[in-house]
Amino acid sequence: MCLVNRKYTWPSLGIALVLFVAAAPGGKGLTDGWKVIGPGGGGAMYHPTISPHTTKDVFVNCDMTGSYLSHDGGESWRMFNLRGVTRQFVFDPVNPNVMYVLNAALWKSEDRGVTWRMIRPAPGAPIEKSNDHGDVSYPGTARPVALAVDPASSKSLFAVFDERGAARLEISSDGGETWIKSADLPAGSRKILIDKGSPASDRTIYVLASNIVTVRRGGSWTAGPAPEGVDQFLDVSAGFSRDRQLVVYGISSKSIHVSLDGGKSWRTAEFGAAAVFQAVATSENRPDAAYVSFSRMAGQFFGVAKTTDQGAKWQTVWKETSKDAAANLKDNWITERFGPDWGENPLNLGVAPDNPDICYATDLGRTMKTLDGGKTWSGVYSKRVPQGDWTSTGLDVTTAYGIHFDPFDRKRMFISYTDIGMFRSEDGGASWQSSSQGVPPRWVNTQYWMEFDPEVRGRAWAVASGTHDLPRPKMFRRTPVSRFSGGVLASSDGGRTWSVSSKGMPQTAATHIVLDPRSPASSRVLYVSAFGRGVYKSTDGGQSWTLKNEGIEGSEPFAWRLTLDSRGTLYLVVVRRSEDGSIGNAQDGALYRSTDGAEHWTKLPLPEGVNGPNGLTVDVKDPNRLYLAAWQRARLADGGGGIYLSTDGARTWRRVLDKDQHVYDVTTDSRNPHRLFASGFSSAAWVSEDRGENWRQIPGYDFKWGHRVVPDPQSPGHVYITTFGGSVWHGPLPGAGQSVRR
Repeated sequence: MCLVNRKYTWPSLGIALVLFVAAAPGGKGLTDGWKVIGPGGGGAMYHPTISPHTTKDVFVNCDMTGSYLSHDGGESWRMFNLRGVTRQFVFDPVNPNVMYVLNAALWKSEDRGVTWRMIRPAPGAPIEKSNDHGDVSYPGTARPVALAVDPASSKSLFAVFDERGAARLEISSDGGETWIKSADLPAGSRKILIDKGSPASDRTIYVLASNIVTVRRGGSWTAGPAPEGVDQFLDVSAGFSRDRQLVVYGISSKSIHVSLDGGKSWRTAEFGAAAVFQAVATSENRPDAAYVSFSRMAGQFFGVAKTTDQGAKWQTVWKETSKDAAANLKDNWITERFGPDWGENPLNLGVAPDNPDICYATDLGRTMKTLDGGKTWSGVYSKRVPQGDWTSTGLDVTTAYGIHFDPFDRKRMFISYTDIGMFRSEDGGASWQSSSQGVPPRWVNTQYWMEFDPEVRGRAWAVASGTHDLPRPKMFRRTPVSRFSGGVLASSDGGRTWSVSSKGMPQTAATHIVLDPRSPASSRVLYVSAFGRGVYKSTDGGQSWTLKNEGIEGSEPFAWRLTLDSRGTLYLVVVRRSEDGSIGNAQDGALYRSTDGAEHWTKLPLPEGVNGPNGLTVDVKDPNRLYLAAWQRARLADGGGGIYLSTDGARTWRRVLDKDQHVYDVTTDSRNPHRLFASGFSSAAWVSEDRGENWRQIPGYDFKWGHRVVPDPQSPGHVYITTFGGSVWHGPLPGAGQSVRR
């Protein structure tokens, strides 16, 4: 990885950190040999932002902690990770090498996004992870919500900070090293614009708030009125006209409002038939033009409209229906696979500051761009390879639960995804195609796992559900698990096509499947964990299923993962129900064991203080040696997370990794019984070379939300890491004694 000359401490891990751009463009590989694989796209993207220096430099982000930077106009992207989800990107208008990112903290790069450092709060500030996603916050530190750099001085910064709903403007004269409070601002302040024609010693500053514009001019502040009937803008954008008037576009769900005088007065734009609006954007220095994302009432059609006369007239420049793709839109695999309405109309729009013909649009699965004012649009999240399948341009924004390898074809591999189902590669991961033919439409949402028959070529099973993101509590917080759809799928052609194979199993969120390799090939024994129902068993190769819950407590056990050891002993991980992780009640997670093929289950003791088991691995050589991945309890600095080891069949436990408190899973290397891997929600992956006694961080990987580490069967020195929102990472495993760089 690229090292920088400034390090800081991440207290939760107790190690020095250096943050860097993670993914290299176009499959060229990451530094230190890492790359991210997959078809690209497939998840929500936000905040496209174009540099004022060159339209080749573009940012976008996803809602799963990844941020992405392109230096070639969207042809390729590089991922970087700054602990949490990005809310705003800012380019320095003076120095093209300086860029800023706002999330829970304020970050700065001085080398065009190669490396980043936190400037607010100060490096080493205490970190709190207060929910089940391990989201990062900084206690006692106000959150940055808007930033602007003086158009004549890189040292002068203006920022809005929010602290418990109260907004304030702070100013820095040294590039963000120190700050001075300037003024209190209305709640909901979200964007800052600086009039470059105003005196450098007394800048005119505009702050766009929830539904008003506040202005500092001549040292005093004034606030304009809100548009009639508008309590809050869904989105707002503004730019300076040639006569230095601020033109503001604000949208509510059903109307567009335009101010030509910096928010002193408003008019409602005529748009024609009733529509629902989603996003609006204009050019900062050419605001006569603006774009708006919309859908027609009653779902008639959706897309993007454009004005070139400050909102007086609007022309549709991107128009699609659920069946008909836009004639002027050249999309990649998403429209081909799921249809034109899968991504819906854009969530965010971004226009080049000096060229209103260049606009980027991000939606629920894609990033699109136009270079000709909306006459044509093209997808920039994926590209077709010569043999006809798809590969990522670096915009990898989708959750992957597993990566699976056909034992009869070394080049055929699968990724089980959220939102986009199963994807298959026939060329060792160089390109990908959807592999969900025959899967019920609702089940395509998520394929949680896949299992191959080790003796019968082409035979495979998978588990799927219409509910994604399990086992996170947000998925069952409001929806009863009894309503979850899903089940078991079977394939006889190596995963190219599928059929439902769930006789005896009601609709359920099936999250894991294991095969007993000792069973006869003619009547395979399979086990499935069904979230909210328990464990199902099949003795006829998945044709029929029987519930096997004797000994499992509760009417709706959150059965999550199964483990089968070399003796045929079966383990079940039941995840906890509570979101705050409170311990000692019916919402605790649990660990069970069965020694008779799931006919009876025995509850096993968890380590003291642990109620959030998430994964279990049994030692390759010693079935009494167990490795437990556990989730910490929220709002506690040391709340029962990490990796725990038992050497006596789960009678007693001791913690062997405490630096990471959100460990998703522990996996083993079948070629090396001493080697174990782990990952979780703390921007880290781990390796142990001594059967779990000691752990070190794997260099090169830093995605915030990791799932599991899978050894590369074709390259013993490499691993795959599946992630919650960053597709699948592939990279080298450092040798024993190699230093870990972060």
